[in-house]
Amino acid sequence: MNRKKLQKLTDSLTKNCKHLFRGFDKDNDGCITVSEWVHGLSVFLRGTLEEKMKYCFDVFDLNGDGFVSKEEIFHMLKNSLLKQPSEEDPDEGVKDLVEITLKKMDHDHDGKLSFADYEQAVREETLLLEAFGPCLPDPKSQKEFEAQVFKDPNEFNEV
Repeated sequence: MNRKKLQKLTDSLTKNCKHLFRGFDKDNDGCITVSEWVHGLSVFLRGTLEEKMKYCFDVFDLNGDGFVSKEEIFHMLKNSLLKQPSEEDPDEGVKDLVEITLKKMDHDHDGKLSFADYEQAVREETLLLEAFGPCLPDPKSQKEFEAQVFKDPNEFNEV
């Protein structure tokens, strides 16, 4: 398979996944190794709920400190919500949403989400898996990707 075809396939799989690189780059060295790429695709295509929770949490943890802070939640939600022109302070609604989110998900009440908080919230309500924005492929994109990749295994042998 040539580079252009592979790029087109992966673009269709990850079109809604803005922070794909951060989720795949497990050692945070700024490069995705073949092993990290294969592991990332494995989580995307066949991952268990546990693997997907870990992946999403890593994507949401913008600074890599092991927690999702109020500021990180605010940043992600602010970028995913539409602003109404009539709002005096459009950030006020986002701040309210952050507070509501923390009340729902912050089980130890420390003002930030640990993986344990996030995991408990997602197990109680799986819709919270991508609470701060899409980071996994939608089922349609996943099926299209698999149909293309697995239709002719010999195509990967092309030079």
